[in-house]
Amino acid sequence: MALIEFVFKHFRTATRRDQLPKRIREALSERERASEIMARLIQLSIVVTFSFIYTISPKTSPDEAFSPVPYVLGAYIGISIIGLIWSIRRPLPHWSVYGSILFDFGLLYGLMVSFHIQYMQPASFILKAPTLLYVFIFIAIRALRFEARFVITAGLVAVAGWAAVIIYVTRFDPGDNMLTRSYVDYLTSNSILIGAEIDKMLSILLVTGVLTLVVNASNNLLVTAVTEQVAAKDLSRFFDTSIASGIRENADRLEAGKGEKRDAAILFVDIRGFSQMATTMEASDVMQTLSRYQSRIVPIVQDCGGVIDKFMGDGIMATFSIDNDQASSSLHAIQAAERILLDVEKWADEEPTLHAIGNKGIGIGLASGPVAFGAVGQENRLEITVIGSAVNYSAKLEKYNKVLGSRLIAAGNTYREALEKHYEGSLQPTFQVANLDDLDAPQDIVVLALPEPSISTLPISAEPIERPA
Repeated sequence: MALIEFVFKHFRTATRRDQLPKRIREALSERERASEIMARLIQLSIVVTFSFIYTISPKTSPDEAFSPVPYVLGAYIGISIIGLIWSIRRPLPHWSVYGSILFDFGLLYGLMVSFHIQYMQPASFILKAPTLLYVFIFIAIRALRFEARFVITAGLVAVAGWAAVIIYVTRFDPGDNMLTRSYVDYLTSNSILIGAEIDKMLSILLVTGVLTLVVNASNNLLVTAVTEQVAAKDLSRFFDTSIASGIRENADRLEAGKGEKRDAAILFVDIRGFSQMATTMEASDVMQTLSRYQSRIVPIVQDCGGVIDKFMGDGIMATFSIDNDQASSSLHAIQAAERILLDVEKWADEEPTLHAIGNKGIGIGLASGPVAFGAVGQENRLEITVIGSAVNYSAKLEKYNKVLGSRLIAAGNTYREALEKHYEGSLQPTFQVANLDDLDAPQDIVVLALPEPSISTLPISAEPIERPA
């Protein structure tokens, strides 16, 4: 009983398509369209190959004899091309697939019937033609659609067509239907052995049955796979692109408590006074403003090799871990920060929604050091994050912009690491020693700004570091 249930589970009918969500049905339709195009290409290649073989093979019929085969092949190629173009231009309705099946076998059997006419042989000559093997190919092609009904239809049409051929052969010359009971005579002459023809039809039905089971099981897997793929794609939007790719490609299951140590640079971006500004705005305007703001920041971070760790209201935290090289990570983080500052200058003209933010400005904090990267949470609710002193330090530096009236502050070691990697941006540094909250010792920081008069108003407590040669 358990074995029967196990088998039934894998071959039972899948969920009805009309019960699936619209986006799942659309994804399945796209796959079916691709499969139909592939089926049309295979069909066309088969008939072209058959035509080529027929063209180069020696002809035994007289030159003046009527030759219907080229006309049948020509019609077959024409219909195959029309079907291919149609399937490429738009999804095919189901009735056209059924019509295609009828055309396929009608032309195939018509081609076989034309053989005995062209070669002036008895009608039983048709039953000896190896062209019957193409029947199995045409049935198998219908399995590409992953719908059992098309395979079943193809099999039934094939059997009905072959039965019609047998009737034609036995009734073509009522005076001599060439029936025999001898298997040897059947193989060595144009005699007809009804048992052998029934055996062919049974073989067609058995192949159809096996393919139907395979297609039904494959359809179940396809629906499950597409459903999970769409769900994974939707869920991946909640993760940074590189993190989502890493989760999909990682051989180990993502679990809480697992992590790794990395040398990284951490970037914090925040809008000045946004919380207060949001109290005077409609909720939809708040969300639209955040959406536009994030759409400007996130591509810059990702383009510079950063990974968005999290969104915290109007705050954005990003991690740069370039080849686990802290100096390279610092370089990329500062380059991202510089590009963000340059982009902010355009907001007033390019983003009406962000005009108020452009006036108030943003704050950016940068720090680098070893961090722990991994998953936190519990089994049913995980979050990918980084933890370490560099994370806290960069957050404090971002807030310290309010004290200095600046936009970008980097830890001293982070800026020096970027210089080691030949940072050559336009940011002008001002070096300070700052007393930050919750930190016992004064910190070496670098205030970075775009070239503008306001930079001279910042207090300078140390000489600029010379760039390495």
